[in-house]
Amino acid sequence: MTGGYEAVIGLEVHVQLRTRTKMFCACRNQVGAPPNSLTCPVCLGLPGTLPALNAEAVRMALALGLAVDARIQPESTFYRKQYFYPDLPKGYQITQGPVALVEDGHLALPGDPKVRGTDAPVRVRLERAHLEEDAGKSHHDLDGQASHVDLNRAGVPLLEIVGAPDLRSAQEASDYLKALHRLVVALGICDGNLEEGSFRCDANVSVRRRGAPEFGTRVEVKNLNSFRFVRQALEFEIARHAALLDQGGAVQMETRGWDAAAGETRGQRTKEAAMDYRYFPEPDLPPLRVTPAEVEAVRAALPELPEHRIRRWREAYGLGADEAHTLAQSPAFTGYFEALAERCGSGRAAAAWMLGEVSRTLNDRGLAIEAFPVSPDVLAGLVRLVEARTLSLGAAKEQVFPALLAGEGDAEAIVAQKGLAQVSDRAAIEGLVAQVLAANPGPVAQIRQGKESLKGFLVGQVLKAGQGRLDAKVVTEVLGEALAKGGV
Repeated sequence: MTGGYEAVIGLEVHVQLRTRTKMFCACRNQVGAPPNSLTCPVCLGLPGTLPALNAEAVRMALALGLAVDARIQPESTFYRKQYFYPDLPKGYQITQGPVALVEDGHLALPGDPKVRGTDAPVRVRLERAHLEEDAGKSHHDLDGQASHVDLNRAGVPLLEIVGAPDLRSAQEASDYLKALHRLVVALGICDGNLEEGSFRCDANVSVRRRGAPEFGTRVEVKNLNSFRFVRQALEFEIARHAALLDQGGAVQMETRGWDAAAGETRGQRTKEAAMDYRYFPEPDLPPLRVTPAEVEAVRAALPELPEHRIRRWREAYGLGADEAHTLAQSPAFTGYFEALAERCGSGRAAAAWMLGEVSRTLNDRGLAIEAFPVSPDVLAGLVRLVEARTLSLGAAKEQVFPALLAGEGDAEAIVAQKGLAQVSDRAAIEGLVAQVLAANPGPVAQIRQGKESLKGFLVGQVLKAGQGRLDAKVVTEVLGEALAKGGV
């Protein structure tokens, strides 16, 4: 940061759990149903009803705790958190109290070299992860005259993950959020849909003089539902705090909202203190107790964790960090990549196709990998032809890959039908090289005068003359030999 200030950031992430039913009742946990169709007396808080804890939500919380090396509390309790929102039918939220099921975990991520001077890994502490129920949803823009309340989401299971104030820049906050998103999706406990609110966060941010031991005044920015918005909102807040302090002003402790259209945060209300919520123990729920056997059963069912998988790919395939993280974006994308790498015999080549043509096609067509029309087996056939130098990369991308997308058959059949087999015959290539050199005396003279960069131009001309069927490696070798000899 400029001005000698340092940002101090902690994120509170709300993860909507993928249970079949709600946290304390048997109503379906489902998005997109008609308004107020997934409710019952329990989640509406009607008199005389009693909550019953969802055991699957507990299992999912345990999975997260084990994945972040947290301490699992054998006994934890539920409390009532009192506040009034029109979409909170009971007038309170049931949440875990002073002791949470999951405490003292951590995630590791690269530090931001702009603020730390190095990208060495940073250990970000997760203070706790506690179970709670979601509120409903208010709609203020449906008819312009009234607010509408949909209580389908009331009582949906949430896992709130409270991060310690260990982040020092908006970039680190974004990276932390992405790492946590990869983890909960890989564990299968959340679908990770940011637009639908399945994964959202509140950001707590303050600034202090660099090296100062005490924290500055904290501001909370609520309900950020994209990685980009988190980064932008924090960058804005950090700059706002620094400007206020430089002008001799003071930062007010408050809750603010992010206005994406205006690119700024706006004050919403003064920040509540814990006493404002009037916490007291939930009288209708007994303490939650988990046994060592239950914890070990969850541990035994854990999948390979994203960071372990990323490390394995980097070691086995020589991938860069950004490449590996992108490939780990979802279980389905990961599964396709691993199947492709196994079937084509080259993890490096599989990664190049996944991050290149496959991702480009998905983006252009607005598809998820589950809807990609080419199976890993079929695409592996194309990759093997390129790796064996039976087919040029240009022809593979420009002619065979589109044919695969159109369902015209497997790669070998398409290559045979279109006559695209790569030419590696030196005699044929020498003839084309001679033609290109004769047709480009200017570039040839410049290369012989030391302008080596023009060799790429001549290689391109030879490949073009060969209609994309020539082996680029052999073309480069023959062209170099011809230039060295003064001609062919």
